[in-house]
Amino acid sequence: MTDRSRSPYRPSRRPKGGGAQGGKGKKNPAAPPTPRDPARRTAYDVLRAVEERDAYANLLLPALLRERNITGRDAALATELTYGTLRRQGTYDAILDACIDRSLTSVDTEVLPVLRLGAHQQLSTNIPPHAAVNSTVDIARRVVGHHRARFVNAVLRKVGARDLEAWLAVVAPDRDTDPTGHLAVVHSHPRWMVSALAAALGDDPEGRLDETEPLLAAHNERPRVTLVAKPGRASVADLVEGGATAARYSPFAAYLPEGDPALLREVRQRRAAVQDEASQLVALALTRVSVAGADTRWLDMCAGPGGKAGLLAGLAGQRDARLLAAEVQPARAGLVAQAVHRSVRDAGRVVVADSTRPAWRDGAFDRVLVDVPCTGMGALRRRPESRWRRTPETAGELAPLQRDLLARALDAARPGGVVAYVTCSPHLPETRGVVEDVLAGRSDAAVLRAADFLDDIPDVATGDYVQFWPHRHGTDAMFLALLRKS
Repeated sequence: MTDRSRSPYRPSRRPKGGGAQGGKGKKNPAAPPTPRDPARRTAYDVLRAVEERDAYANLLLPALLRERNITGRDAALATELTYGTLRRQGTYDAILDACIDRSLTSVDTEVLPVLRLGAHQQLSTNIPPHAAVNSTVDIARRVVGHHRARFVNAVLRKVGARDLEAWLAVVAPDRDTDPTGHLAVVHSHPRWMVSALAAALGDDPEGRLDETEPLLAAHNERPRVTLVAKPGRASVADLVEGGATAARYSPFAAYLPEGDPALLREVRQRRAAVQDEASQLVALALTRVSVAGADTRWLDMCAGPGGKAGLLAGLAGQRDARLLAAEVQPARAGLVAQAVHRSVRDAGRVVVADSTRPAWRDGAFDRVLVDVPCTGMGALRRRPESRWRRTPETAGELAPLQRDLLARALDAARPGGVVAYVTCSPHLPETRGVVEDVLAGRSDAAVLRAADFLDDIPDVATGDYVQFWPHRHGTDAMFLALLRKS
């Protein structure tokens, strides 16, 4: 997507080209040079790429770590500096704005990431203040030159004059008179997004937003790694033997407390994978709805990158059913093929297809999953920069596509079949708004009470729908609606 928003302190975009390579010497003759102070330099390069060209940190950071042969403590530090800075970007921008004589919007996009990186080290880590400033200024000399490095040094010394709590007392609006603005600065979210999340939670917009605040705080915490044992190919016991612990809700999930999931044998063999627990549960709910008559043809309409398809293919194979997984992008369809590979009875088949122009006949499927493209507001823990990519005006741009996909899903289901509408967002126009709009124009479907098929999980029901929350369930904020074709 090219649409985006920034914090209230958005800088002007003046790209200066790609980052220069720093440092000399190689750990591996075939690898690019490892920069001096590799953790901070790599964090800076990711932050700059996010700022200037909307790069995705979760894709770019691992690639840079591999290219530069950065491992161990340096890799851990680079990860903390990158994600920590992105999560608290709005807060740091408010503080930096108070430390600069001119507006922060006038700061070049190559300088702003180094300022944020320095602010994060000073205000939110255990790095000694002098080391945080000196190391950041050293990075600044290498990437923006000596003149602007002096500017960075002066600003960061002003930042270091107060701790984070003292700064928030200065820059955050008063909570009693402006609760939304207060939480936006304290927890680093765009103001409009705080209001949208409060509406989804049912908080009083004129009140203290008492449940909204723990949700915003949860978005700034590092999420745990959750694994899925693919049915028929691995078990939770296998994952526990590898060091994981059984999950609370999904019978196929386990939590990995630390370490690289790729080190687990089951993950390397693609018998298990990384998958959020709520993503597993919304797929499982679809399989728990009873259907009269045949139950042999299942469809996943937006299958990439394949997490839910891998789980459904295993469950389908155990029931002598078959899953057709459709994905419009060929590269993502390849990931889906890997996810369903060697499922029970090879129950998964993958096709490259646009589900808004189906390659299948209407009424052909007993169960249909449509996990629609969305704003991603339910995964802000994992993709912290995504909170700055949209504005209130662009947040609803996907609604026509979402409505079209749900309508095509209902067309694909046979009478008596069931459809699961899923999105990784709690934003009301993307969730119940889409379902209600589609059903208002047709009389051949009825909403089921989705929580009845997840009856062992507390606090997920919102009317007939299910909404998971990071602060309640420790998962992404997945939404689920179940509909019966009549």
